[in-house]
Amino acid sequence: MGVRGAGSAGQGTAQVLALASLVRLGRARRTSGAPSRRLVLPEDMTAPLGCDAVTVPASHGPLLLSRLPRVGCVYADRADWWWIVPSDSDVALSWPAPARYSNEARVPEASDGPGLIHRPGDTMPYTPPIPLYLALCQVTGTAPAWSRPLSA
Repeated sequence: MGVRGAGSAGQGTAQVLALASLVRLGRARRTSGAPSRRLVLPEDMTAPLGCDAVTVPASHGPLLLSRLPRVGCVYADRADWWWIVPSDSDVALSWPAPARYSNEARVPEASDGPGLIHRPGDTMPYTPPIPLYLALCQVTGTAPAWSRPLSA
């Protein structure tokens, strides 16, 4: 899927951008200049879909655990819990506050050094993003984006 500029043959063509390119450009604009580092997955884990993370306050962590059918790798420090999700789990989803979406599962360099507090029994590190999103909406009292009324 791409976007082409209008124009007749011979007048030149606009650059074609794929959806993945547009997503990367949008992410580059949102990336903070704050020092960060990536969460490190256990050595026996495979991440064929890449890794991002959803960060929630530590007080929400246990509430989310009890609502999920499958939990992947979860990291925590005193203030936050990081849930590993496949890359691009933020496309077309507006994660409710106080959650924060972290591309490439990056954590602030200044954090307490989150430790792994949960790992699944298999080699896939992911918590499915839609059940996590819905559980987070329940915990925060937020209506899922697709169920909100549209405004004109």
